[in-house]
Amino acid sequence: MSTAAYPARFEPLFEATRSLAERFSAAGRRLFLVGGSVRDAIINAESDPARLSDLDLTTDALPDEIEALIRGWADAIWTQGKRFGTIGATHQGRTYEITTHRAEYYHPDSRKPEVIFGDDIIVDLSRRDFTINAMALELPSMELVDPYNGLADLAARRLVTPLDPRISFDDDPLRMLRAARFAARFDLEPDPALLDAVVAMADRLEIVSAERIRDELDRLVMLPVPSTGLWFVVRTGLAAHFFPELPGLELEQDPIHHHKDVLGHTLAVVDKTSPDRLLRLAALFHDVGKPKTRSFADGGVSFHHHEVVGARMTRNRMKALRYSNEDTEIVTTLVELHLRFHTYRLGWTDKAVRRYVRDAGDHLDRLNELTRCDCTTRNASKARALARRMDELEARIGELREQEELDAIRPDLDGAQIMEILGLEPGREVGQALSFLLELRMDEGPLGEEEARRRLESWWSARQAGG
Repeated sequence: MSTAAYPARFEPLFEATRSLAERFSAAGRRLFLVGGSVRDAIINAESDPARLSDLDLTTDALPDEIEALIRGWADAIWTQGKRFGTIGATHQGRTYEITTHRAEYYHPDSRKPEVIFGDDIIVDLSRRDFTINAMALELPSMELVDPYNGLADLAARRLVTPLDPRISFDDDPLRMLRAARFAARFDLEPDPALLDAVVAMADRLEIVSAERIRDELDRLVMLPVPSTGLWFVVRTGLAAHFFPELPGLELEQDPIHHHKDVLGHTLAVVDKTSPDRLLRLAALFHDVGKPKTRSFADGGVSFHHHEVVGARMTRNRMKALRYSNEDTEIVTTLVELHLRFHTYRLGWTDKAVRRYVRDAGDHLDRLNELTRCDCTTRNASKARALARRMDELEARIGELREQEELDAIRPDLDGAQIMEILGLEPGREVGQALSFLLELRMDEGPLGEEEARRRLESWWSARQAGG
């Protein structure tokens, strides 16, 4: 195919790779664009700038030759992936990863890739995860290389592996989890052989590092409709090997009245939330404590303290998946507080609002959205009532914010003032005095320095008198 014959949608890719392709062509080496940039250019007629910022390429040049060819062209080069055949570079604000053709990836029982280099683009594409990602554009001609019918599978909305799926998943078991994401992202129907292989090989996911699984889960929950992929990981048995609490939610909330199961409710909540990674994770975890707290009495079902139990389970699972301490704390806090709103059924006092805002901290907006999305009832009047009460709460928060520093609630006196007033040295008693004043501030709002001093002295006198 001549350069004049390629579709207009490929033009941005051509321009982004032309100078690089010229270097490889002059050296007698073949260079191909592969992966998502090719797939997305075929799907989207309009140019997507994000698609052009991070490009994957493959070549018959070996890693040392790749490095030599891009010196003088690249603004920066990195070689951390060189033993796997990959040289990275930046050029005019774009990132390029150039990899020698591969013939083989994983040893069956290893967490680490074992790469055998090849010189055949067809073999290289055969070792890729799915046919929709096993298409390439040869540079600079922009000729499409599609030996495994990825274009037809895109058109037919099929998710298929280039080789027997058992071989593809043996190469990298994480691909089973990636199948969930691609099926959900592009609305693809997994091939029956692919599904059978995932079910049969789900336990192979256990050789994949927790960090890689965590990153794939993050990508999955950020899709427009994550539930499609999450149902996939439950139904195929994958979830049991990295997130067993998820299939554990597949129980009826109320088996007497056959109310919807907790898993179905959970995934509906995830879909309703904004595409905020930590909010989506909180939605995914918010009811994990229900199976352990379910009890039956007086013809009904209850889940007392499931938010407390669930927060503990959330912390443990996120640590196992190697989430950062910051991510874990935020999601755990949202899970623990997701029922707080419902404890104030008779209206919001100033005291209750202050405590709610203080405990939510910087994640108040996330907590409010999680609370709203947690209502998945089909009863329109109940849904309207909850929305009305949440509107009232947010209005009360707004009113108090105008009156006082609601987002930075602190005692009316600081530690230095307390030590001066009570004649104390730094220590536990100063902390106890601060806690006393903070409780007053939460209960009554700003007291002012003079009133806070009077209350502190009275508290201290009573304390001393009590021995």
